[in-house]
Amino acid sequence: MNQQTTAKPSIGSLVETLLPLLLLGLLIAMCIQLLIPFVALILWTIVLTICFVPAHNALKRRGMRSRWSATLIGTLLAALVLVPTAVAATSAATTLPQLVADLRSGERHIRPPPASLEQIPLVGKKAHATWAQASADTPAFAKQYSPQLASFTKWLLSQAAGMFVAILLVLGAIICAAITLAYVEGARAFTLSTLARVTGSRERGEHYMNVIGATVRSVANGVLGVAFVQALLCGIGFFAIGVPGAGVLSLIVMVLGTFQVPVVIVVLPIIIWAFSAKTMTVAIIFMVWEIVSSLSDAVLKPLLIGHGLEVPMPIILLGVIGGVIVYGLVGLFIGAVVLAVGYVLFREWLDAPAAKPKKSPTLQAAE
Repeated sequence: MNQQTTAKPSIGSLVETLLPLLLLGLLIAMCIQLLIPFVALILWTIVLTICFVPAHNALKRRGMRSRWSATLIGTLLAALVLVPTAVAATSAATTLPQLVADLRSGERHIRPPPASLEQIPLVGKKAHATWAQASADTPAFAKQYSPQLASFTKWLLSQAAGMFVAILLVLGAIICAAITLAYVEGARAFTLSTLARVTGSRERGEHYMNVIGATVRSVANGVLGVAFVQALLCGIGFFAIGVPGAGVLSLIVMVLGTFQVPVVIVVLPIIIWAFSAKTMTVAIIFMVWEIVSSLSDAVLKPLLIGHGLEVPMPIILLGVIGGVIVYGLVGLFIGAVVLAVGYVLFREWLDAPAAKPKKSPTLQAAE
């Protein structure tokens, strides 16, 4: 009987095999560690680039050079971010400190609360009593609740600091997106090569790249676009009747709309304030305008989200809400893209023909 001997690998050959793998893993880990601080910036750059590639291509078809088109889009986006931010900051800086000072000194009198406030379930009676106390003796009310006012002020400052950092992040992403748009053909070729390598074929890679791009644009139009329209409509009403801090409230409406939170949370107290501070006619017109503005997303979202996609709108909405809960604002796009790609993969798996079971040798012999 011939004995077969298996040669054991030497320590030297084992080291030669494992050492390159170890160095490769170390290189990948270091690259990830270096990129982690810029993950949010990279993601927002990708989102903005995908959203504005159609506009960039349209400008190029009209004869504009690629770099000038990217510069124009970046400038307009920066202005779109900075102008509302400047209006909100100016409104807050000029209105809120003076309002707090007037309340503490008693120079500004708070009107008595409307009787209808007491009829609101759960919080109506307490809110009516607090409002009546503030109306009866404003300086004493401010002195009594000074710790709460101080805590609220600190919270406002922390939120303002966080918003300032977020605005800087968005501006940095706009600059990076403008640079990417200037070299969009190379970026597209690199992305397509990567997806083709991952999926196994160029056709499948291009298909998934189209799914990702269409999903990001759908979310941008149906979520951010609708939130901007809601904030614009509500803000027009706020400024029209002179609501204190109208710019800040408009910005809050946009943030709530982006995170899929009903903006009626902000609008309802302002409507109540309008009935106590304005004439009945003005308050009714304002109420109708704000209700229509608050409910406009129910009409706009079905028209914009999922339009022209092979992914149903409920899948996109689930991805948007779940992404926001898990990843924050950028999760709007991460969640939608992940669920969209997962849905497409699942549909391809369902549509693929099932493999026929192999017959056993016994059955084949019997046949």
